[in-house]
Amino acid sequence: MLGNSTARGWILVLLFLGVGLGGGCTKPVAKFEQAELPSDDQLRDRIDRAVEFTYNNRHLNTKDQAGWQIVHGALVYGRDFQIYHDGKLVSALDYLLGGGELRGWTMRKGDHGLEALLEAGSKTGQGHEDQWLGYLSQCGLQIDQPLVVAGQTYQVKDLITQAQWDIYDGMEATWTLMAFSTYLPLDTKWTAKDGTEWNIERILRMECEQDLDNSACGGTHRMYGIAVARNRYLAEGGKLTENADGTWEKADKKIKDAAKACKEFQQPDGSFSTNYFARPGTTVELANRISTTGHALEFLTLALNDKELQQPWVTRAVDQLVSCFEKTQKFDLECGALYHAAHGLDLYRTRRFGPRAAIKPSESAPPAAAEATTAGQ
Repeated sequence: MLGNSTARGWILVLLFLGVGLGGGCTKPVAKFEQAELPSDDQLRDRIDRAVEFTYNNRHLNTKDQAGWQIVHGALVYGRDFQIYHDGKLVSALDYLLGGGELRGWTMRKGDHGLEALLEAGSKTGQGHEDQWLGYLSQCGLQIDQPLVVAGQTYQVKDLITQAQWDIYDGMEATWTLMAFSTYLPLDTKWTAKDGTEWNIERILRMECEQDLDNSACGGTHRMYGIAVARNRYLAEGGKLTENADGTWEKADKKIKDAAKACKEFQQPDGSFSTNYFARPGTTVELANRISTTGHALEFLTLALNDKELQQPWVTRAVDQLVSCFEKTQKFDLECGALYHAAHGLDLYRTRRFGPRAAIKPSESAPPAAAEATTAGQ
């Protein structure tokens, strides 16, 4: 048995390394810390400052960062997202769509459109099938948006026609569903290269059958894609109980169950579980809290109705996430976690308080200083 002083020493080492002693499974805590919640005006203004700081003070660049980092940034800010190229700030999307070269942004002519090459598990290139297409669909780009590859002009729809041809049963179709539910009529039907017949409902059904605990980022991306599809269906007047096999009703239940898990496993400080939808969990590491709470919030902004989104448990989570942004302004943050969390805050801001005003770029920082801010892989 360790002596008291030795034990204390090991605890300090673990904390220094960012290993939360409660990082695995902890019991749900019903009573939250009795911190006073901010007013709506206070919360809105803090969100705006956090999103604006991330925009103006965490510039990426085409030399040190790759497609994986830069596409995540565009997810939040769309065409306004700026990166350094050859010492000058340029629109990241305009650069990429205009044929700009970037590690990991690798596309080629396909047999049925335009193919984005898969680098499974990559933090440089496209790590999941149709990931670039899925995120482009969330950036506000139109289906006929021109896209230059190897000097030839394509359109976003060429990525879609290739994805329709390449789809197969059992694939990770999270980002495929996200894009198809955004760009295509929901009753679209097509034939894949293996001769099977597909429609969006079939993709949705396949995604709903997957295990969230074994999905990317605890299943938050998968649930986001399912929510995109459900919301489009409801917005167009669809009835959850009308289709014969109950696909839309199952999707709605999966969404509600996941949102319920977020609330049930929420931690006393307001952050969401580091084990996502599976069980409670926490950590002392702020970067990890940003990642897990940010990913969960991103999903919840699509999952909850207006009344649910205003509930105190959601406000507490947003308050905690903004606090984490405020406490980490001087530190590098991993790009995926950072930008998914910023996207969650931006979506929440729009749902609760209306769209934010366009961010006014600050005076351009010297490239060397700006580029060093967020180099996380």
